[in-house]
Amino acid sequence: MVSVAEATSVVFSNLFQPTTMSVSLTDAVNKVLAERITADRDFPPFDRVAMDGIAIRRDAWKMGQRAFKLEAVQAAGEPRKTLKNKTNAIEVMTGAPMPDGADVVIRYEDLRIEEATAHITSEMAADNAFIHRQAVDAAKDSVLLEPGILLSSAEIALLASVGKSRVKVYVFPKAAVVSTGDELVHIDDIPLPHQIRRSNTYALQAAMKTLGWEGAIHHLKDDKASMIEGLKKIAQTAEVIILSGGVSKGKFDFVPDALEALGVKKLFHQVSQRPGKPFWFGVSPAGLTVFALPGNPVSTYMCFYRYIRPWVMKSLKTSVDPSYAVLASDFAFAPSLTYFLQVTVKNENGKLMAYPEAGGGSGDFANLKNVTGFLELPATASTFKAGETFPYIPFRQ
Repeated sequence: MVSVAEATSVVFSNLFQPTTMSVSLTDAVNKVLAERITADRDFPPFDRVAMDGIAIRRDAWKMGQRAFKLEAVQAAGEPRKTLKNKTNAIEVMTGAPMPDGADVVIRYEDLRIEEATAHITSEMAADNAFIHRQAVDAAKDSVLLEPGILLSSAEIALLASVGKSRVKVYVFPKAAVVSTGDELVHIDDIPLPHQIRRSNTYALQAAMKTLGWEGAIHHLKDDKASMIEGLKKIAQTAEVIILSGGVSKGKFDFVPDALEALGVKKLFHQVSQRPGKPFWFGVSPAGLTVFALPGNPVSTYMCFYRYIRPWVMKSLKTSVDPSYAVLASDFAFAPSLTYFLQVTVKNENGKLMAYPEAGGGSGDFANLKNVTGFLELPATASTFKAGETFPYIPFRQ
């Protein structure tokens, strides 16, 4: 048995090596950037007017002039104009080039315009130039984005600004999500009294989709020979297999033996944690990665968010930022195992407070509807006091 820290280290030491692909900018959000993006011009590319108003020369203001004849209008999208008379003004619009010969913008809020003459009404009007200077945000050829960035709407705007209608991103591994167990029936079937409908694979598939990752669903019966044959076929098209069930010590838990028969090397089996103790992880010489998770729904769910999600994001050259929350009430857990406590986290005055949610154990997946994530309590203690801070693994906002 390995510790949670050891299991994490082993998983992160066996990352998937992703390929890249070019996607349309409109399809790039929530994907991981796989190329360096540089500025193709200065940002902004010219001295840009930052407020609607008039453009004048500051020295005219300093000489006491407060009334300026309007000689032109500079609109956004027009070529840059020139102030012909140093004692005049040009009306300017936000986003327009700053007229040549002018060096300060006076806002409309500080003006009264009568008969084509602007009268400045504030003695502090020229204290701020209201000019967005050329290249102040980024100079031409400077790096805007590095590979490994998870693309949000902000990065999409930058990509559009440099003319990237298509962008190179990392590709998620081809994945198969596999349930095992003769007690499981298809969701469209009516279960007999001793059966239940399959749900873990749908939960895993949905969790993957929140990352932009697709996974094909499969089911295998509790028969060693057919399991070996089924996994062999699945491995022909998958680069990562996520199994649910069949990894404990029961007479029909054939998953470890089946994987060994297929040449998948076990890197660990059993982690000192609750839930999820029977967790199995291995790789094959052909590059197949296998996460074999316990079949209890809460165990499956926790293991995905604690191990698989950060593994795949790290493989795609990015990472999941760690979160922390404050335990809201005392909690005790006697066994010397890392305990993943189901909690509901609330933001209270800027502090994430984690409230324990009682449930019926790792088989009580109905309880997850009340939960926002798991609080990771270390194996080094058995009592945990309100006010202590621990790692928090969220699975919903």
